Amino acid sequence: MLAWRLGIAAILIPSLVALFMADHWGDERAFYLLGFTLFLAGRATWEMVQLVSIRIPNVSYWLTAVCSIAVVLTSWNWTGVDGDLQYAMLAFSVGVLLIFVKGAISFVEPGNSIETVATEIFIVVYIGVLLAITSQLRWVAGDEAGYLALGSLLIATKSGDIGAYTFGRLFGKRKMSPLLSPGKTWAGAVGAVVVASLASMAWFRWGTQIFESTWESPHGGWALLYGAILGVVGLIGDLCESLIKRDVGQKDSAKMLPGFGGMLDLLDSVLYAGPVAYVLWLVLPLATWQ
Repeated sequence: MLAWRLGIAAILIPSLVALFMADHWGDERAFYLLGFTLFLAGRATWEMVQLVSIRIPNVSYWLTAVCSIAVVLTSWNWTGVDGDLQYAMLAFSVGVLLIFVKGAISFVEPGNSIETVATEIFIVVYIGVLLAITSQLRWVAGDEAGYLALGSLLIATKSGDIGAYTFGRLFGKRKMSPLLSPGKTWAGAVGAVVVASLASMAWFRWGTQIFESTWESPHGGWALLYGAILGVVGLIGDLCESLIKRDVGQKDSAKMLPGFGGMLDLLDSVLYAGPVAYVLWLVLPLATWQ
C-alpha cells in the first residue's frame, strides 16, 4: 500500500505543479486554476451527495453542483486585480432560494423536507463557499505571488498531514478522538504542528526567491506561526470530514484512489484551512514586498 501511495503521489504532485506553473505564466485571471477549481467543485459535490444520500436520499446533485459552481464563478477574479466575494455571497443567497423552491415543489409528505433542504445548503457551503474563499489566495498577495500563497497553504496542511501520520505511528498512544477518528493521536497532533511549522518556514525561506529574487522572505517567526496555525486547523478539518463519514458509516468519501480515498479525503484539510490562510495573509506581515 505504501508503494502504491508513493506511486500515485509521484504522478499527482508533478501534474499539479505543472498546472500551477502554466497558470502562473499564463493569464492573470487564472483560467487554468479556474478549470481545476470547477472540476474540484463538481467532483467533491458528487462525493458529498453520495455520502449523505445514505441517510437523506433526496439530495439533488445537479442543484447543489450548479449552486457550488456558481459561487466559485462569481467569486473569480475576472478583472485580474482581485476577486469579489460579495457576488459570491449573492450567488450563494440565490442558491439558497432555489434549494427552498425545489423543496417546496417536491414536497409530498412530512418527514424529511427540512433535512434535505438543510443538507443541500450545507453542501453548497462546504464545497462552493470554502472553495471560493480558498481560491482568493491566488490574488491576496498580488498576481505574481499567487502560487507562493497557494503553495503555502498546500505545503503547510499536507506537511501537517504527513507529520500527524508519522508521529502517530511512531509515538502515538493516547487517542485524540477514538470514536470519531481512531487513528488520530495527541502525538500525531504535535507532529502536525511541528512539521507544518518547519515546512512553512522552509517554503517561505526558499520559495519566495523562486518567484522573485528581489523579494525578502517574511520573518521566520511569522512563517512558523502561520504553519503552526494551519497545522492545527488542517487537523481539525480532517476530523470534521471524519464526522461526516462516520455519521453515515463510511471510511472514505469515495473509492477514487485506493490508499487515498476520494477527492474530499484529499481536500479535507485544505478546504477547512483555506479561509484561515486567507485571513492570515491579510493580517500577518507575510507579503513583505507589498
